Amino acid sequence: MKKLLVTASLLALSYNLACAETVGISMSTFDDNYQTVMRNKILDYAGTLNGVEVQIEDAQGDISKQLAQVQNFIASGVDAIMITLVDTSSSQAITDAAKAAGIPLVYMNLQPINLDTLPEKQIYVGANEVESGTLAAFEACKLLRAKGKTEGIRAYIMIGDLSHAASLQRTKDVHDVTAMDMCKFIDITQEQEAKWSRERGQSLVTNWLTTGDRIDVIFANNDEMALGATQALKAAGINMDDVIVTGVDATADALMAMKAGDLDVTVFQNGSAIGTRSLDAALAMVKGKKVEQVTYIPFELVTPSNVDEFLGKN
Repeated sequence: MKKLLVTASLLALSYNLACAETVGISMSTFDDNYQTVMRNKILDYAGTLNGVEVQIEDAQGDISKQLAQVQNFIASGVDAIMITLVDTSSSQAITDAAKAAGIPLVYMNLQPINLDTLPEKQIYVGANEVESGTLAAFEACKLLRAKGKTEGIRAYIMIGDLSHAASLQRTKDVHDVTAMDMCKFIDITQEQEAKWSRERGQSLVTNWLTTGDRIDVIFANNDEMALGATQALKAAGINMDDVIVTGVDATADALMAMKAGDLDVTVFQNGSAIGTRSLDAALAMVKGKKVEQVTYIPFELVTPSNVDEFLGKN
């Protein structure tokens, strides 16, 4: 009887292993606060699901490395692939590889350039970037007007990555808002790339300050660059009440900076929801279920008046 029980247990274990669903995940970079939030949430959530294994790889901001990771996932026989793109220009090659292998694919967080032509079992889960830059820029416009600053306002844009679709859209959002009648008093003086980095953001603003020109508002494509901007401004002895700084993501560090009075505006991008919904969608497609091709997770405006509502969310 004991031998039969052991055999039955081994068979059950073998069956569970055989039925385990493996998802290969390539993240654009581990060296980013927001990507870390998403990665950790996916790992935590996967741990609550029976028979689900996730393998997460760091593309380190390298397109060729990310493409190789996708090929390795396919070769190893994963059931589905999830990806935050290093660069949207690579999405067609990734789509083609996954389609040829018949493996479901979920693009997370960054919309692929071929969204309108994605084949079956390939989807996007993330935010609509038109909301992010628009919410932040319009709030900055309102803050400036409330301070009575409606003439000759000098604005600077910190671009995440010139080849990154989210950067380009968030930057366009700022231009669109400052072209509105009520915000035309804002003049875009400079816009430069800072690669999503706090360190590069600090260096960029330090360079801007050396010109001696006044800075009234800084629009940063993400919180890390915005935090770098605040560090540079404070190091130069500038009163933070005299400059509006905006970011995107609502990371923990950004919210603490807002509580301290250093950051004026950010936009909550729900990394937890994007991560968990992406995994749910990937597993649903593995089971042959129909999934919406596009799932937008709304952005939410964060200001000092509601910052406490977002503490701990990212």
